[in-house]
Amino acid sequence: MITLARKKKESGNGGSGGNGGSTTGSNGPLSDAPKRISIREFLLVKEVQELEQNLPSTCKVTFHDPNVLSEFTLVISPNEGFWCGGRFKFSILVPEEYNMAPPKVKCLTKLWHPNISVDGDICLSLLRLNSIDGLGWAPTRRLKDVIWGLNSLFTDLLNFDDPLNIEAAEQYSKDKERFQAKVREYVSAYARR
Repeated sequence: MITLARKKKESGNGGSGGNGGSTTGSNGPLSDAPKRISIREFLLVKEVQELEQNLPSTCKVTFHDPNVLSEFTLVISPNEGFWCGGRFKFSILVPEEYNMAPPKVKCLTKLWHPNISVDGDICLSLLRLNSIDGLGWAPTRRLKDVIWGLNSLFTDLLNFDDPLNIEAAEQYSKDKERFQAKVREYVSAYARR
């Protein structure tokens, strides 16, 4: 687990152990002055620890580099609903402007869903910097809100009235059985556990 103290220590010596003192470059003395930790890094250390304690049972977060908290993968494995039995992978990138700007999220698993395009774009209010409904991103939101929101797209936040994938939403309104069959087809082809 990454702690703020360890992150500060790594930032203070550049993560390489330091060189034991000052060196001189062509432009004069260079010092080992500690780098400042960005607001994003400060927030991420705290939020990642919080995530580990409050993750939905259907979600798993993976950090490819434990020292880089701003890029990770989320896997959602719904245990109910249309997508039950599937395993859906999302990439999450937290920009330097965080928490003033939302994380950038992309679905890496091809699926048939009214709120997720076949290309992986996601229609979720809290991922929008500015939203008409007032439910968009705000500096008070956290990574856990994003993960719970993405998880809920497979259950209670599923929205056929404001679709990103219009074809999927229209199919559901005209023929629910064909919609469900197409969802199962996509799960079998692209999202097997």
